[in-house]
Amino acid sequence: MKANTGDWLVVEPVHLGEHRRRGLVTGVRGPDGEPPYLVRWTETDRETLFFPGEGTRVVAAADIGRYAEG
Repeated sequence: MKANTGDWLVVEPVHLGEHRRRGLVTGVRGPDGEPPYLVRWTETDRETLFFPGEGTRVVAAADIGRYAEG
């Protein structure tokens, strides 16, 4: 996975009752756009260091509107 600052991460739910999460990539710590990423999560406005797993995708800022929360 590769991302740039300003891209969004969309994390699909893994368990029943969870919801889709969206976060803005505010920093890239790995080489050549690879993880880990500093991410500001929309639902909490907290910034965390994130190591993406299965179910995570990178979305360009222009396309994030297609991924409404929930």
